[in-house]
Amino acid sequence: MSTTTPPASSSPTLEVRGVTKRYGERAAVDDLSFVCRPGSVTGFLGPNGAGKSTTLRILTGLAQADAGEALVGGEPYRRLSHPARTIGVMLDARALHGGRTGLETLRLTARTVGMPASRADEVLEQVGLQDAGGKRVGGYSYGMRQRLGIGVALIGDPSVLVLDEPANGLDPEGIRWMRRLLRSFADAGGTVLLSSHQLREVEATVDRLVVISQGRLVREGTLEELTTDSGAGTRVTALDPAALLKALDRHGIAFEQRLGGELEVSLVPEDMGRLALREQLVLTSLGATTRGGLEDLFFALTGGTEQPAGADPGNAVALVATASAPEPAPAPLR
Repeated sequence: MSTTTPPASSSPTLEVRGVTKRYGERAAVDDLSFVCRPGSVTGFLGPNGAGKSTTLRILTGLAQADAGEALVGGEPYRRLSHPARTIGVMLDARALHGGRTGLETLRLTARTVGMPASRADEVLEQVGLQDAGGKRVGGYSYGMRQRLGIGVALIGDPSVLVLDEPANGLDPEGIRWMRRLLRSFADAGGTVLLSSHQLREVEATVDRLVVISQGRLVREGTLEELTTDSGAGTRVTALDPAALLKALDRHGIAFEQRLGGELEVSLVPEDMGRLALREQLVLTSLGATTRGGLEDLFFALTGGTEQPAGADPGNAVALVATASAPEPAPAPLR
């Protein structure tokens, strides 16, 4: 295992610039732009169908954008001279060949990307599978496959990691291990882009957030900036919900619809009460709510309901662990 990593200034930056991807009349990604810089772990969040998987596939050369570009250190993935030595990719660990052993999988990947066979043994230990290296991948649990998939991404000793749902199937100890791995990778100057449905785990791992909905960017910034700026609001219901909605629209007041006809509005309770009096609305409930956590921020920004965990089935061919597609690349772990 490599113990040295280039300083943050020389590690590649990931850039998505005005990327659009359509399938028929539907825009899966719509003029999306964001940046992931060295030395940070960036969380990539959005509801199911928001365009996260499509964006990652474009970034890693598995799909072509209709407009815009996705760059790794200023170059499209397909133009990188040694992609797996630059960027480690795991988009779906279920795509690993079930008939090979864990060690065979890593050795084949190492040979494909031009790394010595000894690198496979180092990575096998790094991902905690040294006692299962001789076992066929088909007999691995989902969590073990996830660890092996991360190992495939680490084989080339890259300075960038792109991981889709890496915590899926991991037990609490495995999640802590993954968090330490990503944190040490970024602290050594690496660039990490992490897509996940597990909001609490993202909150404990990332420095920055990119939140998308319906293929568009809705917010980007540090975790502290976004969760601090989410502010306070009021949860309210009315005897006449339609009249309440019309009043809020008329005054240009932002709101989010919740379960049971409840609305969360961007007013403090006192101001909401004054508005109700002015509009002669009968309120049936009124209470303050304070956002501050990632989960509240996520729902406020996307206005949707997130399905926990579970990788997108559309990613099934994204992880390359065979000689035909040397996509995965490793990460310098310290």
